[in-house]
Amino acid sequence: MAMPITFARLVELTRFYQAAAVNALFGFSMYAFFVALGINIYVAQIMSHCLGVAFNYFTYSRHVFRDAGPAKMRFVAIYVVNYFIGLGSLALVARFIASPYLAGLVALVLASIINYFALKHIVFIKRIAG
Repeated sequence: MAMPITFARLVELTRFYQAAAVNALFGFSMYAFFVALGINIYVAQIMSHCLGVAFNYFTYSRHVFRDAGPAKMRFVAIYVVNYFIGLGSLALVARFIASPYLAGLVALVLASIINYFALKHIVFIKRIAG
C-alpha cells in the first residue's frame, strides 16, 4: 500500500535527508579517515558505523521524528540490521567500483533509503495523544 504524499510527509522527508546529510558527512568522514589510515574498508565501515549510531540517534530523534516516543533499543536493533545492509551493499558495489571512497558513498546512499522506512515505521512511532 502506497503512503500518501502530504505536505507533512514532504516536510518529514526534507528533515530526514537534512539529518541524513549531516549523519552521512560524519559517518563518511570517519570511514574515509580510517581508509586513509590504511585500515581495511570493512573494518573502517564497522568502526565508522558504530561511531555514527549515537550521533544519528540524536539528529533523527531531535530533528526529524520529534513527535515520536523514545526507542533507543529499536534504534540500535535497526542499525545492526542497517549495518549488514550497508556491508552487503559495500561488498556488491566494491565489485564494480574500484575506488573504496566512491564504493562507500554508493553503499551509504542505498542503505539510507531503506533506513528511512525502518526508522519511520519501526523506531520512531508517533505518540498517541491522550
